[in-house]
Amino acid sequence: MDSQKVDMYILTNGKYFESHHIPQIRDRLIQMDDNQWVLLQSAPLKDPQTALIISIFLGGMGIDRFYIGDTGLGVGKLLTCGGIYIWYAIDWFLIQGATRQKNFEKIQPFLY
Repeated sequence: MDSQKVDMYILTNGKYFESHHIPQIRDRLIQMDDNQWVLLQSAPLKDPQTALIISIFLGGMGIDRFYIGDTGLGVGKLLTCGGIYIWYAIDWFLIQGATRQKNFEKIQPFLY
């Protein structure tokens, strides 16, 4: 893969991943062929800032966890009113990292 194309992908999508994952992603993207590249471009990534906003306003109902794909945790938060509002407040600090981790897991099949 063209190094400039990879750098452009990292530049535009870097906010969706943890900073320590970026070098690994870059190395794998350089080795990727064009067919995998097209599939990677179509992978839907969730925005961590959107997840934070959802968490602040609707986190007590678990909507933030449903948004990033953690259905089980979303149901748990919904049934416990956000863990009696403790889990709801803790997720304000954890939801962005969880979103970035889910994004990284989502692109893993394309990288290997």
